Amino acid sequence: MAVSSALATFGQNQKPKTLTYPTTSKGETVDVYFDTKLPDPYRWLEDDKSAETGAWVKAQNEVTYDYLAQIPFRDLLKARMEKLWNYEKIGAPFTEGDFTYYYKNNGLQNQSVLYRKDAKGTETVFLDPNTFSKDGTTSLGGLNFSKDGSKVAYSISEGGSDWRKVIIMDAVSQKIMEDTIVDVKFSGVSWKGNEGFYYSSYDKPKGSELSAKTDQHKLYFHKVGTAQKVDKVIFGADQKRRYVGGGVTEDDCFLVITAANSTYGNELYIKDLTKPNSPIVTIVDNFKSDNSIIENEGVKLFIETDLNAPNKRIITVDVNNPKPENWKDFIAETENVLSPSTGGGYFFANYMKDAVSVVKQYDYSGKLVREIQLPGIGTAGGFGGKKKEKTLYYSFTNYVTPGSTFSYEPKAGTSAVYQKPKVDFNSEQYESKQVFYTSKDGTKIPMIITHKKGLKLDGTNPTMLYGYGGFNVSLTPSFSIANAVWMENGGVYAVPNLRGGGEYGKKWHDAGTKMQKQNVFDDFIAAAEYLIAQKYTAPQYLAIRGGSNGGLLVGATMTQRPELMKVALPAVGVMDMLRYHTFTAGAGWAYDYGTAQDSKEMFAYIKGYSPVHNIQKGIQYPATMVTTGDHDDRVVPAHSFKFAAELQQKQTGTNPVLIRIDINAGHGAGKSVAATIQENVDIQAFTLFNMGVVLLPELD
Repeated sequence: MAVSSALATFGQNQKPKTLTYPTTSKGETVDVYFDTKLPDPYRWLEDDKSAETGAWVKAQNEVTYDYLAQIPFRDLLKARMEKLWNYEKIGAPFTEGDFTYYYKNNGLQNQSVLYRKDAKGTETVFLDPNTFSKDGTTSLGGLNFSKDGSKVAYSISEGGSDWRKVIIMDAVSQKIMEDTIVDVKFSGVSWKGNEGFYYSSYDKPKGSELSAKTDQHKLYFHKVGTAQKVDKVIFGADQKRRYVGGGVTEDDCFLVITAANSTYGNELYIKDLTKPNSPIVTIVDNFKSDNSIIENEGVKLFIETDLNAPNKRIITVDVNNPKPENWKDFIAETENVLSPSTGGGYFFANYMKDAVSVVKQYDYSGKLVREIQLPGIGTAGGFGGKKKEKTLYYSFTNYVTPGSTFSYEPKAGTSAVYQKPKVDFNSEQYESKQVFYTSKDGTKIPMIITHKKGLKLDGTNPTMLYGYGGFNVSLTPSFSIANAVWMENGGVYAVPNLRGGGEYGKKWHDAGTKMQKQNVFDDFIAAAEYLIAQKYTAPQYLAIRGGSNGGLLVGATMTQRPELMKVALPAVGVMDMLRYHTFTAGAGWAYDYGTAQDSKEMFAYIKGYSPVHNIQKGIQYPATMVTTGDHDDRVVPAHSFKFAAELQQKQTGTNPVLIRIDINAGHGAGKSVAATIQENVDIQAFTLFNMGVVLLPELD
């Protein structure tokens, strides 16, 4: 498949018929913020249970899918994406009890299958999530084995929901052992020996479980063989915390508890499991830093922290006297952000240097063993495992290299290819280049630009600018089949590392939060301006894309600078910034955003960029396709519904405004391969079509 030699404008017979949007009625709701009255005419779309909202969703999808069906090369795109996606994927193996387990996908299976081998090497299917539901919308959410590998607890997500069910199974016989644990949310499972496990959840909300507020998380212990109703609350019953997690150390000696009210900053507690009725001991009693216990050697704790170390460090402390004033550096802070792991009797310090990986290996005395030679410049992950493991595994990828798995011998320091995917994509024909451009306030921002070699800088290249910029999340180089198809067709793919992310530590994160959130949008706008100035593209051929907090990024950017791009693709975005904290766990995002109730000044600042509140009549906004899932219970779909309704009502000119709503889908986790492919096909078809780009089959 190839882009035609001329970026043709479609003839009249190739354009979709004139769009007639569904009528979206307006309500009379008016909110008062300090001394400001603000109408919210589409408040009724927040009711995800109502027949009216359901009818609106159906009507919008009919318009959207009718439009997409008329794009002449949509099927061509899908055929190529399916072909490229159809390769075997095998995950790194891990040992539990007498078996070796690994995930495998034959290419186009909706969900990867968990296999295992016994001591003789006989392979059998252990869990096949493709059998969980007929339509592929139930996925495997997590899997944890008891200490001896004889039992397993695995969670499932239905319709992409964050609410999970936990099923307990005898791992040897593969027989279900007891009733399913229900109403589990934002939780792992951590076994105490083989007797039971810790998990976290909220009380079931009153009203809609998809949108009702959830803000008191509790840590429970479930003893195998007993009913869930008698599960004991370990933490959170009398101290309200939005996020609580519990994990048992590998030696089974300690329960580690983290507690937080926002997405940054946590308290840290520990409980000695070797002593009956031991108290929960406080290590960190505030929310001013991120802290986690990553290892212990007897009573010696190893804690990853950014307390007095914005780029993170590892400290050691005695469990009997664990307060921060007694902490000692084990791996000191450096100029690069640290992300550590342990395995095989070693520590691995994975650093981000300008958003690419550098990995160093340390022993338990804190001595540097070696810097690990990676296969290239990109993103390495893994290097984790039990202390006794002789072989560890890590993954490596970048924007032009499909993710490969390598085995690593920590004593010898040698790597070998474990699994290299056979993808019908020639990486040698593409290049990635990191540039540094200047944002509005003079800050230098890194961006990686990837495309075919020999690209002509003539301003006519279809370009996808992707960003996130929030919650300390770092965008590091990784391969994507969808992006590979985009680049095959002559597209440029550009990813800037915006402030608000974690690429340069806490200071970089904080520079894109609360009253500095506009920095993130300015960084993204400056990235677009750089690509245009350097002739990679022009506004006619530029699309901006992002999801969740990145959906907010797209919504804010397109309302502030609508002339800068031709296409806008906000996915599952936080679009109503005045009400985000009233839904599900949204209040936990206040560290990044602040809330409209904090102060009159904060209200005015947030209202100044909130996408729903900044759509103006008489302006031609870019061609827009909003994407969301009707079961998204993290960023509720009402955000996207209200944004699309406002935009459809106020749009000037001929650029379409569509909303594509996945039915029985959530925020994105566990989405089937078929649904993922179709969504990416529709996004690229919509984008190229509105840029006036023609895709033709390659000629032999």
